[in-house]
Amino acid sequence: MANFEGVTCGGSRQRIGLLGGSFNPAHDGHLYISCEALKRLQLDAVWWLVSPRNPLKEGDEMAPLAQRAASARAVARHPRIQVTTIEARFGTRYTVDTIARLRQQFPAARFVWLMGADNLLQMPQWRRWAEIFNAVSIAVFARETYDFKALAGMAAHRFRASRLPAERAAGLADRTPPAWAYLPLRRHPATATDIRLSGGWPNQ
Repeated sequence: MANFEGVTCGGSRQRIGLLGGSFNPAHDGHLYISCEALKRLQLDAVWWLVSPRNPLKEGDEMAPLAQRAASARAVARHPRIQVTTIEARFGTRYTVDTIARLRQQFPAARFVWLMGADNLLQMPQWRRWAEIFNAVSIAVFARETYDFKALAGMAAHRFRASRLPAERAAGLADRTPPAWAYLPLRRHPATATDIRLSGGWPNQ
C-alpha cells in the first residue's frame, strides 16, 4: 500500500477519482460531486488535489494554500475522500504534468479525472489539454448554463468518438484512454465565489 502526501492507494488497482482545483474555499458542492462520483463511477476513493495556484485564476483573491487545504479537510466529511496538496510536493502547475506524476507515483491505480461542464468548455485553454484525454479517463458533471456550450465545444467535438453514454460510466475507470462521459446532475447551489463574498469560510 502506497502512502504519499496525505493520500493512500492500495495495491489492488484501486479506482480513484481526481478532483483538482483551487478550493478557494472548499464547499458542499465539491462534496456533492465527489459522493456522486464514488457511487456512479464505482470508485474506491476520491482525492481532492488542492492546487498551489490555478494558472487561469491568478489574483489577490486566492487564499494561501494551507488555508484552502484546511477548508477542504473541514468539508470532506467522507471516509473515502482524501485531501492532498501533492501538487506542491511535485512542483507541478499544470494538470497534464500532475497526472503524469500521479501515474508514475501510483502505477497500480486507475484514475478518473473529475470536472464540471464549465471546465470542459474551458479545457482548450489548458496546457497540452489533448494529452489529458489520452492520459486518463474523464467524467464531466453537468453544470447548469454551461452544458450546451461545453458539449458543443472544441474538446467534446475533438473527442466525440471516445464519449461513453452515461449509463456505462460505471466502467469508466477500467477504460483505456481516451474515454469520457457526461453525467447529468441535479444542480447544487454552493459556489466558492459566493462563499468568499459572504466571508463564510468553512470552520477549520
